[in-house]
Amino acid sequence: MTDILLVISNLPDRESAQRLAEKLVEERLAACVNVLSPCTSVYRWQGRTETANEFPVFIKTRQALYPRVEAAIRREHPYELPEIIAVLISAGLPAYLEWVAAETRQNND
Repeated sequence: MTDILLVISNLPDRESAQRLAEKLVEERLAACVNVLSPCTSVYRWQGRTETANEFPVFIKTRQALYPRVEAAIRREHPYELPEIIAVLISAGLPAYLEWVAAETRQNND
């Protein structure tokens, strides 16, 4: 099973992170989304150093669904330029990876 992705993003509040997580799981675009505790992000934006509290989300999905996951994040995300990073999972518990694949199967898959 080599087509599983971990997609990472940050949202400005727990409510928007939870809403995104529920939407992705309900639409079977993700098998699981972890909404983490708030963190402090320090970044450069438009020539200035900024600091913000954000809620990281870890989205488990299949590589084939990435374009739809990205589109959903962009649609739901309040930032002009949301962080969206996808990491291909090279190894993991086979049963867990199979579960991710099974839970993200669409009717036409």
